[in-house]
Amino acid sequence: MNPNIRKLCALAAKPTRKIIGLMSGTSFDGLDIALCTFSGSGFDTSLHLDRFITKPYTQAFKEELKSIFAKSEANLEKITLLNAYIGRYYATLINQCLTEWKLVAEDIDLIASHGQSIFHSPKHQRPADNYGNATLQIGDADHLAVATGIITLSDFRQKHIAAGGEGAPLAVYGDRLLFSSKTENRILLNIGGIANFTWLPAKTATKKASKTDNRSENSFSTDTGPGNTLMDQFIQHTSPGEYYDKDAALAARGTINEPLLQALFDHPFFEAGFPKTTGPELFNLDYLSAALEKSGQTDKTSPADIMATLARFSAGSIIKAISTTLDGRNDFEIYISGGGMYNPIVRQHLETHFAQKLRSTALLDVDPDAKEAVLFALLANEAVAGTPAPSMGKISFPQ
Repeated sequence: MNPNIRKLCALAAKPTRKIIGLMSGTSFDGLDIALCTFSGSGFDTSLHLDRFITKPYTQAFKEELKSIFAKSEANLEKITLLNAYIGRYYATLINQCLTEWKLVAEDIDLIASHGQSIFHSPKHQRPADNYGNATLQIGDADHLAVATGIITLSDFRQKHIAAGGEGAPLAVYGDRLLFSSKTENRILLNIGGIANFTWLPAKTATKKASKTDNRSENSFSTDTGPGNTLMDQFIQHTSPGEYYDKDAALAARGTINEPLLQALFDHPFFEAGFPKTTGPELFNLDYLSAALEKSGQTDKTSPADIMATLARFSAGSIIKAISTTLDGRNDFEIYISGGGMYNPIVRQHLETHFAQKLRSTALLDVDPDAKEAVLFALLANEAVAGTPAPSMGKISFPQ
């Protein structure tokens, strides 16, 4: 037997596995690195988050990513170069962490790398062609595995597409295993660049998972629309050197522009059925410009008013998605994660509508900043030690 395969079999049989989960989102803040200890699999999974850190990206690296991100036309040579470079860069950051944590590669069983999304293209955004759903994450895992000496799983979203999904959101698989409750209906809301939520009705752990059924008695996950992406892009455009509206300072000075808000919601995405996915490929500055023109507000709206309206748009799309898919029921608790949880304006809109405080996933023993990295580590654990489904992730050996 190939020694790498033998090692993988041994890992699957271990009572516990130490897995590093990696996540780099559309905000380009940095690389989230979560060191997790898993035992068991499926609904018998036990998780302990040992360490978590976000290694910030340099401004130069952020600009490199922005130059190819979510663009229908991009420099193919730069994509090719960055694919290998990101893999090696991630390895450098992991090796730094291991040194800081006084660990060595032999202490780690697996790395689970989401990679860097550069384009997400669900079929519903391209009704005229025959290509189907597609997504692309770069940061080659062979480079990562070789440079760290650790078996690496990556490219998790392709299996979801191959099985008939849109490649996102994947949170439902991990959310069901980690956060299901026998007594409490839960919404796991993540507000990243794009917002998504997972619905976990009480006792969902005893029910068979469904990829397509979104009735309120079954668990499911869906994107809702923009989370931070439009707000971040607007700040980056109007205030060079700034990457987000810290503490919603600009939005707090503005007033919601109702005609603009209505124009922002005037898109087929919001009438399409659930579950569904989207990305900054749709919700970008061109989308905002079109809404300003459509509403006749191009020369009438201050930057503060635009930001206040965008904050309401993000919150409103979340509210619309939850209300529509759950048929107006309100017997649930909301646990929030992602960078958007720190936006006080978005949060206030949500809490006002749902008449309840949003709880942090920290109450469920997972740092809200670490949640996505943890979920990819869990997918790697399932791929190695779990049942055949979902079996996501391609395997790269160190040698």
